[in-house]
Amino acid sequence: MDKPADAKDDTALRSPLGTDEQLEFGSLASAVGFHLRLAQNASFKAFKRHTGETDLRPGWYAVLTLIHHNPGITPITLSRASGRDKSTITPVLRDLLRDGLVRRSAIPSDRRSYALFLTPDGEEKLAMLAKSAAAHDTELDAIVGERKDELIQALRRIVTLLD
Repeated sequence: MDKPADAKDDTALRSPLGTDEQLEFGSLASAVGFHLRLAQNASFKAFKRHTGETDLRPGWYAVLTLIHHNPGITPITLSRASGRDKSTITPVLRDLLRDGLVRRSAIPSDRRSYALFLTPDGEEKLAMLAKSAAAHDTELDAIVGERKDELIQALRRIVTLLD
């Protein structure tokens, strides 16, 4: 991908260490997975700054959004849709249930699972997070520029072929 017009060469970009310290990254310097992880972490930090909430956990916005648009979704379907496995979706749901943002309801035809719904507090939290997400996406759009669709397609291809 071409760099945005205002970007300098890679050596001029900020070190992942957050300092001017020079560090040799070896094969990581050209490893897509490593850079995806750094970008994901930077995105989470920036989103948290937009919300002003220090205790916000990565993925809450996605989980609340998926439950909002799919009332009655099961944890397993939510896990698949959000790209999380059971070991990571369970603590997220536990926190959201504890904080009263999500409620669960029995599914009469399936005693092993339950349906998830947002509470009024969950709807309110989602509305607040949606405003922060919009601001965050505007910031990301400015970084990736007019090749956003191409980037999203490449990321989707990674998910499709590796998951």
